[in-house]
Amino acid sequence: MRRILKLLVAAAVIGVAVGLWLTAPDRVAPERFASLSGDVAAGEKVFTASGCASCHHVPGAEDKLILAGGMAFPSDFGTFYAPNISPDPSAGIGDWKVIDLANAVMKGVSPKGQHYYPAFPYNAYNKMTDQDVADLFAYLQSLPADATPSKPHDVGFPFNIRRSLGGWKLLFFSDDYVMDVPADLERGRYLVEAQAHCAECHTPRNALGGLDTSRWMAGAPNPSGKGTIPALTPDKLTWSAEDVAYYLESGFTPEYDSVGGHMAEVVDNFAHLSAEDRAAVAAYVKALPAPKADTSGSSSY
Repeated sequence: MRRILKLLVAAAVIGVAVGLWLTAPDRVAPERFASLSGDVAAGEKVFTASGCASCHHVPGAEDKLILAGGMAFPSDFGTFYAPNISPDPSAGIGDWKVIDLANAVMKGVSPKGQHYYPAFPYNAYNKMTDQDVADLFAYLQSLPADATPSKPHDVGFPFNIRRSLGGWKLLFFSDDYVMDVPADLERGRYLVEAQAHCAECHTPRNALGGLDTSRWMAGAPNPSGKGTIPALTPDKLTWSAEDVAYYLESGFTPEYDSVGGHMAEVVDNFAHLSAEDRAAVAAYVKALPAPKADTSGSSSY
């Protein structure tokens, strides 16, 4: 009996050790960013395309460049709150280095080595180029600092165990693009799948919160519990590429309706991008294949 007990204890210890190894945070190699210099002007474009202000500005504030956070994001796993990412050295990211931002947006790992929740769309941002991350860091450090502390997430057991997110990453973390596209669609793919992280809202998720890539952009329930996020696939969205590009610029649909909800923030971002970028996004959207399974997505916003 003692021998069996010892074997069981040894197996348990080995199991825990393997689990800790498998769920350990991964980090970006520091030498990738050692020689990169960020450009503030270029970083502003990355910031806009990536929608940073849309989530991290203070809810209801007129100045959307004060990134003190606080916006709530309800989900089946709890309510997440956007943190302070202003250059304040205590409450924000003022004491970060560019490698810290790279680990955050590309690996979902904090400077202290903790996993971030995937409510932060690092599973899209991980496709960004190193130069874009360096430029984004330069721009973020140029913005106003704010000392408002980040609001803690309202997440209960077992989802409040950060280490378990390492297991989630083993299942769903990927820096591969979903769609294979020709060269003329690569810019649109980069904007949609990486910077603008469109799939985070427009693609349905499985029971563990991972994106169901077999139904890419096929619409999804609204995390707030009110309605659905519309499908962008050709079986649902019948707009032309010109209609899509104009919507991203103006917020007006071909049916003379206007944008609403959180999508208004997205349109505000895209309206500040170039016409070429909006056209690139529209071309990618029109190249989407029809989903393999039927969805309840709608084409009206």
